[in-house]
Amino acid sequence: MEDYLCEALSQACSECHLQGGCCFEARPPLSQERIDILRENGVSLDAVEFAGYKRLCLKQDGFCVLFQDGKCSIHSVKPETCVAGPFTFDIVDGVLQIFLKRESICPMVRFLKANRQAYDGLFETSVERIMHLVDSIPEEEMAEILKIDEPETDLVAEITLPEKR
Repeated sequence: MEDYLCEALSQACSECHLQGGCCFEARPPLSQERIDILRENGVSLDAVEFAGYKRLCLKQDGFCVLFQDGKCSIHSVKPETCVAGPFTFDIVDGVLQIFLKRESICPMVRFLKANRQAYDGLFETSVERIMHLVDSIPEEEMAEILKIDEPETDLVAEITLPEKR
């Protein structure tokens, strides 16, 4: 994605963070690779828990343990689903379904719908990160992740997943 688009998306995200946005009650799934990246960047292993799948913990106030001073403290290395932002996923019968959250959930959606280049750039990045996550998470953990309900979303793409070897 081009630098100016990254900046525009970051700005939209930071404005939402003033209200907590998607960092409230967020439990993004973590691959072992992402845990290693977080640890290399100073995140304590205490920030990670296992509850059917490896994920970031919540603080007492309900915000992600890495949400500090109104923003993500690890923005440059945040988990794949956090990068995907308003895009989320499900897997049904070997098909990766990509959903876009509605504006009532994520104010960034309004910006994306008004700017096709931004939408396409974030969509491409999101699919890439989600595919990497899907490939990196053990099947039993992914089964738990897929149980999480994502209301107020609209299906925007379906991608047939390659068969695992």
